[in-house]
Amino acid sequence: MQLIIHRGSKQIGGSCVEISTPSARIIIDVGLPLDDVTEAQKPKPRLERGKPIPEGLAPVVDGLFAAGRKVDAIFLSHAHADHSGLLSHTHPDIPVFMTKGTSKMLLAGSIFAAQCGVPREHQRLMEPRKPIVIGDLTITPYSVDHSTFDCVALLVESGLKRVLYSGDLRLHGRKSGMARELIRAVKSPQLDALIMEGTHFSGHRERGPTEKELEAEIAGHVKTAEGLVCAIFSPMHVDRLVSFYKAARKQGRTFVVDPYGAFVLHLVSSQCKIPAPGKAAGIRVFYNDHFERTWERKNLGKIHRLFTASRITKEEILHSPKNHVMLFRPSMLRLDFDGVFPPLVKCLYSYWHGYLVRKEWSEFKAQLAAARGQFVECHTSGHIFAEDIVKFVNEVNPKCVVPIHTTSPSSFGKHFTNTHPLRDGIPFSL
Repeated sequence: MQLIIHRGSKQIGGSCVEISTPSARIIIDVGLPLDDVTEAQKPKPRLERGKPIPEGLAPVVDGLFAAGRKVDAIFLSHAHADHSGLLSHTHPDIPVFMTKGTSKMLLAGSIFAAQCGVPREHQRLMEPRKPIVIGDLTITPYSVDHSTFDCVALLVESGLKRVLYSGDLRLHGRKSGMARELIRAVKSPQLDALIMEGTHFSGHRERGPTEKELEAEIAGHVKTAEGLVCAIFSPMHVDRLVSFYKAARKQGRTFVVDPYGAFVLHLVSSQCKIPAPGKAAGIRVFYNDHFERTWERKNLGKIHRLFTASRITKEEILHSPKNHVMLFRPSMLRLDFDGVFPPLVKCLYSYWHGYLVRKEWSEFKAQLAAARGQFVECHTSGHIFAEDIVKFVNEVNPKCVVPIHTTSPSSFGKHFTNTHPLRDGIPFSL
């Protein structure tokens, strides 16, 4: 068995891993590189389906994006763009394996967030713990907790060789039992290699609260808010949707989502115990200006009609702002609120702190301060904390640890004597 990290050995995001034998070849994740925060002010290259990929956005992988040595299958760990963002540019003959929830998140992201989609005819659904055979490789997905829905780690076996790709995961989310089940399932016989994400070995990333602790923190901020609460986070983060929803209901407020958030709730409600939008559930849908201007052109009539009974207007929200917690993004201030914040507004920011260097956030915070509103960072990571990486790796006990999804692969060597850092594009034979 041979392993190649085509990208991700010394950076966060843009992950792309190849595992092969003489008779089978698979790719795990095909991601876009994340923005370097120091490059945040530079124009982003435009990525369009059917057009060449701008230089530097794709790793050089024979047969993946153009003709070349055959790739038998792509396996996707989850729907975040830094793992899936180049899928639409891969060779159309390559099947893409993903969970049902990941398929749903890709659909929502392609409709509402200009992210890539995968045509249904190229998709192959996989279920946790059900092995898939590609040539002499057996790939078994295992559910993990991360900051989007239905993520997996992937166990790849051939003969006596066993490799686990962790994907992105955490131990402090709502579903911590998933990690315990994964460890029990893969630790014996001993793994030949664990390809382990190390986001929190990068920079000065501190341990944060658990998702349940964050929910309580959010509820406290909602309780003390004297006006509208604006919740700023990604609608693809289903656990965070749940945290804000529960915090809002605990304080007797209605949770207001945009069509993006409503569609995500609608999609996942059939797979887990999450309410779909509706007045009875205390979830209303605000049709923001962008959606109203674009739904006809994008042929989104079904989605437009889907939430009609749950709609809420700006006038209703502003008539009783203290009764609402509203999913919000900076563009809505100008497009939906005429550039004026409601009185006594409190904005709860629930993204990574590093994104705040971007110009849009400094302008947003300045406008909020001018209106005497509050800006509160209220977040916990979707990635496994540093001390939990140590705990997880020691419990799995692989023969070697291969760092990925980190800017500091050398940090692994400080904790694990069996660390085997790779360089992008260099094969490693097991």
